[in-house]
Amino acid sequence: MTEDTKSEIVKARRSGWRTLKSTIPFLWPKDNADFRWRVVLAMLSLIFAELITVVIPFFYKGAVDSLTTGTDITLGSQLAIGAVALVIAFGVARILSVLFRELRDVIFAKVGQRALRIIALETFKHIHKLSLRYHITRKTGGLSRIIERGVKGVEWLLRFVLFSIGPLLLQLLMVCIVLGFVLGFWYFATIILTIILYVGFTFKVTEWRVQIRREMNEQDTEANQKAVDSLLNYETVKYFGAENREAERYDQSMKRFEEASLKTTYSLAALNFGQAIIITVGTVIVMLMAVYGIMNGSLTVGDFVLVNAYMIQVTQPLNFLGTVYREIRQALIDMGDMFDLLEVPYEVTDKPDALPIQVTGGEIKFENVSFFYDANRPILKHLNFTIKPGQTVAIVGPSGSGKSTIGRLLFRFYDVTEGRLLIDGQDVRDVTQKSLHDNIAIVPQDTVLFNETLFYNIAYGLPNPKSEQVITASKLAQLNEFVESLPEGYDTQVGERGLKLSGGEKQRVGIARALLKNPPMVLLDEATSSLDSETEKEIQDSFNQMSKGRTVIAIAHRLSTIVDSDLIIVLERGVIVERGTHEELLANHKRYYSMWQRQLAEDDEYQLNTA
Repeated sequence: MTEDTKSEIVKARRSGWRTLKSTIPFLWPKDNADFRWRVVLAMLSLIFAELITVVIPFFYKGAVDSLTTGTDITLGSQLAIGAVALVIAFGVARILSVLFRELRDVIFAKVGQRALRIIALETFKHIHKLSLRYHITRKTGGLSRIIERGVKGVEWLLRFVLFSIGPLLLQLLMVCIVLGFVLGFWYFATIILTIILYVGFTFKVTEWRVQIRREMNEQDTEANQKAVDSLLNYETVKYFGAENREAERYDQSMKRFEEASLKTTYSLAALNFGQAIIITVGTVIVMLMAVYGIMNGSLTVGDFVLVNAYMIQVTQPLNFLGTVYREIRQALIDMGDMFDLLEVPYEVTDKPDALPIQVTGGEIKFENVSFFYDANRPILKHLNFTIKPGQTVAIVGPSGSGKSTIGRLLFRFYDVTEGRLLIDGQDVRDVTQKSLHDNIAIVPQDTVLFNETLFYNIAYGLPNPKSEQVITASKLAQLNEFVESLPEGYDTQVGERGLKLSGGEKQRVGIARALLKNPPMVLLDEATSSLDSETEKEIQDSFNQMSKGRTVIAIAHRLSTIVDSDLIIVLERGVIVERGTHEELLANHKRYYSMWQRQLAEDDEYQLNTA
């Protein structure tokens, strides 16, 4: 075993203990006495079930001795029990054992399912609180796989640790103690040695197999990432006729998964064979000792049956131990990945004393704002501008100038590196993020929709809106006529990411959603750049309607959409190079003038080509 492998094993063990400690609060909640009582009662039921299970072989022994000697078994000085009564007692004991096991499951079920639900919910909420930077660098397919396997891992852990490993250890301990007292030290020593060898071999080989399973998981995640990525970009794949290319990429990942999976299968066969050898040798030795005891008269035939019954009780759960341990180790790995995710710190957090923002007019002020991901690559440099309440300010510039970053700072997806961003005199870092988001609406360049109905997607702008509100917002966005022309109206499914709608229709849904939210501030983030000129003109009235009485930041690609803005800011490499109204900037004959002339030329060329 290499040093790297040993290091991985130590790391996995530490991760396993950390994961177990992270799970305990969900199983023993401090603020829920009912759940704690359920855990206690479930454990008592477990103990009663195992005690009865250990007693059952004595009924076998008594019945066999009664039948072989022809006399009843005497208990104490007065009570004699025959074979029939012992068989009946055996049946009653079996029923009671099953009863307590099922009672344990019923009592604990609510605790286990609630723990599963809480962990899944916390993970889901945590992911939504992580920064945009984190989500940009992660692949959606891999992230969803981690959550899926982690939640399943919690379920496996609860089921196997509490209902398999716990009963197994208790049963093995009881069997060894009983055999040691009833039959002598050497029986006890032989069974203990067999268990130690079996467990040691199982754990050692399973640790090795964990590395193989980890590799298999990585290949599975990679294949899933490629599949999700390809399906999300279905149209692009079709445009470039790349179906075979995507299939080849996916197959390469599946090939590596296949190789890792085969290693897992082969190592499992080796593990099972080794376990069988240890169990068989131990069982044979104990049985031979019992045979020798019968031959020399120190044991009865009933004792032989007792030993045989207890060896069955030992070997069956030990055979199961290999599977259980493997599943628990895998569950710990999967849960470890999920708890690693839960430990990813939030990049943007509310201050302890943060209060909801108080928007009185909607003035937005950038005060010497700078921002960069890397100190050697600044995105915005010392921006200073103010948007008065009710004004519309457009921000234009070439790609990479930092336009969209301004919108992300406004929503506080990132915190400014230097300076302050103020809304009505309040630093956005001093108010709660929820209140900030509640007071700003956005119509992005590409309105991404949920794979739900039109009504659901429009209504997403406001919690629990009335139908009349949704229809009113739809009318203002000039969407209602289109919706009513559909056979299913507002109940029409839009498809994944809104693929069943055109670009203009999706943008109108985005506008209706923003209108329904009815905020004092609106961000139009290149909201028409992906539309053709005709569609752009059609929805321009919708933008004008939405801008009434609101503070608007319009991040624009097409200058024709922002000529009526109160102020136009020209960005270049994160610096404001010009500012003024449309007429003022044209009169300056500088950067904005050049951009305007170039777009006029492009529009003239487009009209000639489409005439």
